Amino acid sequence: MPKWIKFIIAVLLLPVCAGAAMALGRVLHSSYGADTVWVPFLAGAACWLVIFLLLPKPMWIYVFGHELTHALWAWLFGGRVKKMKVTAEGGHVVISKTNFLIVLAPYFFPLYAVLVILAFAIGHWIWDWWGYLVWFHLAVGAAYAFHVTLTWQALKTRQTDITSQGYLFSAVIIFLGNVSVLLFGVPLLTAKVGWLNALGWWLEGTGEIFNRLARWF
Repeated sequence: MPKWIKFIIAVLLLPVCAGAAMALGRVLHSSYGADTVWVPFLAGAACWLVIFLLLPKPMWIYVFGHELTHALWAWLFGGRVKKMKVTAEGGHVVISKTNFLIVLAPYFFPLYAVLVILAFAIGHWIWDWWGYLVWFHLAVGAAYAFHVTLTWQALKTRQTDITSQGYLFSAVIIFLGNVSVLLFGVPLLTAKVGWLNALGWWLEGTGEIFNRLARWF
């Protein structure tokens, strides 16, 4: 798909981004009282921020997760992984199929946070880890902060993943992907609001934005 078409699509999706931001605000407000979740989650994020700011950044771990995410999403779409190389300075993966989601997945899909959730879900199913929820939320907070900070660090340099898709289109897809993860993840963690409610708020907010634009034009 030519970049100019992606640019037009990105512009048309801007109201959807605004609606998503409004919905996320409502979800976070509705989940405000979930102290047993937010306190350890934010503590985990703070622990990672201290490591991020004071110690050498574990770029090999980030690059491995980045390239593995490309591979996982390629498999999801029926592609094959032919080769993967990972170093602290960068890496690449050779796959048989690609699309914009496969290319941009590492920037919106928090692989390590998902792995923490899967590990706890399996452990809870087998060994009943209900008493370890605080540590689970702490680990999720640290893993998600890892994703956000090192993704931001990577985006400060020229990324062929981004330039190949166009800056505005990439920004819109990355924003929508990250917000989608939060709109699904926050209700899952806090149990204060359903994810169907979050989806409904997203549609409602997007509809409001389009109605305002229609009145202006």
